[in-house]
Amino acid sequence: MKNKNNLDTRVSKKAIIIGLILVVINVYWIAIMSELWYSLFTLVNPFSNAIFSLIILIAINFILIKLTRYVLFSQVDLMAIYIMISIASTISGATMMTSLMGTLAHPFWFASPENEWQQLFWKYIPGWITVSDLNIVEGYFTGETTFHNIRYIKAWIIPILAWSGLIFMMYLSMLCISSIIRKQWTENEKLTYPITQLPTTMVTDRNFFRSKAMWIGFGIVAFIRIVNGFHDLLPSIPQFPYGFRLDPYLTEKPWNSIGYVWMSFNFAIVGLTYFMPLDLSFSCWFFFWLTRGERVLASLMGWQSLYLNERASGAWIGICLLTLWAGRRHLTKFLKHVIGRESIDESNEIMGYRTAVLLFLFSFAGIVVFCYLAGMSLWAILMFYFFYYVLAIALGRVRAELGPPYHELIDINPRKMMVNFFGPMRLRGNNLTVMTFLYGFNRCSRAHPMPVLVESVRMSEKVNMRGSKLIQAITLAVAVGAIATLWSYLQLAYKYGVSSKLRGWIAHSGWESFNPLQNWLQYPQGTNVPAMYAMGGGFTFVVFLYIMRTRFLWWPLHASGYVLSGASWGGMIYFWFPVMVSWLIKSIILKHGGRGTHRKAIPFFLGLIIGDYIPRSIFSIVSLILNMYMPSSGSGHTL
Repeated sequence: MKNKNNLDTRVSKKAIIIGLILVVINVYWIAIMSELWYSLFTLVNPFSNAIFSLIILIAINFILIKLTRYVLFSQVDLMAIYIMISIASTISGATMMTSLMGTLAHPFWFASPENEWQQLFWKYIPGWITVSDLNIVEGYFTGETTFHNIRYIKAWIIPILAWSGLIFMMYLSMLCISSIIRKQWTENEKLTYPITQLPTTMVTDRNFFRSKAMWIGFGIVAFIRIVNGFHDLLPSIPQFPYGFRLDPYLTEKPWNSIGYVWMSFNFAIVGLTYFMPLDLSFSCWFFFWLTRGERVLASLMGWQSLYLNERASGAWIGICLLTLWAGRRHLTKFLKHVIGRESIDESNEIMGYRTAVLLFLFSFAGIVVFCYLAGMSLWAILMFYFFYYVLAIALGRVRAELGPPYHELIDINPRKMMVNFFGPMRLRGNNLTVMTFLYGFNRCSRAHPMPVLVESVRMSEKVNMRGSKLIQAITLAVAVGAIATLWSYLQLAYKYGVSSKLRGWIAHSGWESFNPLQNWLQYPQGTNVPAMYAMGGGFTFVVFLYIMRTRFLWWPLHASGYVLSGASWGGMIYFWFPVMVSWLIKSIILKHGGRGTHRKAIPFFLGLIIGDYIPRSIFSIVSLILNMYMPSSGSGHTL
């Protein structure tokens, strides 16, 4: 992105340095909260740790301006630091790194004559992606030692560098895709990027922190969270409930098949959902209850499986293909420009289109080399990453267009799609084993990097940040963040023990990753035909919803609402209630107050988010200092 006023586009060196320091602090903060207390900062978007860090920087800026009239950080600096923290946060936490760390040493430590793992897949695991020496990994699982031992560091340094390199190449490739699609989504389709509303307003609106409506919203929620925090410290103090679980009261058939139903009282979700279009927020909770109804109907009819996850997988593929179809004219012009047959204005892009193509090819070549050397067949690599990028583009599109604060894609990932499409018999042990190590990159996609990258490009436009500076900030954050995250998790594992004091998901994710692999290798089958039909059904349903929305303005159901809520787990499973409450409030405001009232209420709902985030972040730090579990800290599932 270019701008005549170069001063407005500069990111200072001190901002990059401080950003990298905060990247290291934040990835460790996320790691220790995720694994020591299972408190998940990267569950809801935008991430609470990134917003909290931004508020601290804004407060420091304000104090220095009042005392010395010195501006420490410009708007561009603040946005660059926020982007760096957000990007690095997608690496740490239960979304990616927990699952990756769960696979690295698990197959060697838990191999036994009963599960036959040594005979089944040890031969497919290259030594440079993990550590197999039981003397080295013993401390990893039992704890009570330190990773900062020369023997441990020498054993782990190659896997750290290898996985950091793969993460860097994957993020770089998605940054190139974000650059290519920016014009279509931002200028041609004018998508609104709702998740960027809070950080952009905090950085660019000087009157935001003077808004009475914002402070009213902040005060209401902060009071509730502070009371709950003190209840954690002094149980005699009464607390406000975090929510109410409904399904334990449904014990009679067929209602007991309804599944997990948590009625969350999460004010941050209420605030964030306010910026979603009404049809999407309605579709989210509508399709959530539709799937609950399907479960009850299935129990009545005696159906064995509804193939909800397979249907949702087909629906996500449909979202991506419909996105590409909507942008077909832009993509055609882009291709003609790249081969020199047509010229497109690139002045607003973070990188030239030819540069984006070359960098994508370079980064993807690095990904292919990693996977090929690890043992995957070339065709399997191409198919795996085809599905990976399909999901990435679909997630980026849903976030850019509609801004759902939560999207969990459990059991919807390239590995599962590959198994359904080709079957374990055709994939064979080498491909299945390497894909198991890659499972963590799409285990649940709650904090997938693609939406954050797409939003980062948009936020950089808002403050006129130079494209070269954005690329520099992102690449440095990913490079440092990947190594710092792997180092943090190893340090925590050797100190507390994955199978000892850590309460997070590392130990569970190891079994979740390798138990299916064992089953596939012991009982190899072909294509899962019913699953393929279900995926086709999900794809067809999304196309139907798309056609209805384009043909009939009154049609209330959105395809993205279905993919967010139609799976057996994830989507709206934790937050359907605050989404429904926010939808109802926004409907009433628009109906009786109009657009003007809706705009005036924006600071109040932003205050709800900050009032939720700040106390939780503070109590998270308190819990680490006191070394005690505090349910009010962080952003757990029930919060």
